[in-house]
Amino acid sequence: MYCDEHLLIDATGDVELDSRHLTLTRKEFELLAMLARNAGEIVPREILLSMVWGYCEGTRTRTLDVHVRRLRRKLGSFGDVYIQTVFGVGYRFERYRAPRPLVSFSMPTLAATA
Repeated sequence: MYCDEHLLIDATGDVELDSRHLTLTRKEFELLAMLARNAGEIVPREILLSMVWGYCEGTRTRTLDVHVRRLRRKLGSFGDVYIQTVFGVGYRFERYRAPRPLVSFSMPTLAATA
């Protein structure tokens, strides 16, 4: 379902972070799986509440925010990397991108001509 150098999300419900099994509740897994299936896309709060919890449009609840906070905590230092908040809209799952070292460019110098 999703795999990178740190995170593995298996369709059977298994999740591993750096080869360490994460224990997720059913709703935490469903939320993470829904976000990962739509990686790179903003998933509106209403869609998440409807698809994961079965809530009707217009339902006001903080359960989504609580579950996102718990998921981020379980993902440790990668929590904010994988699950991004889009304020006023919803959440987005971002694929992990390893940081690349900065490449230094030197500017060519002009030789003084006499």
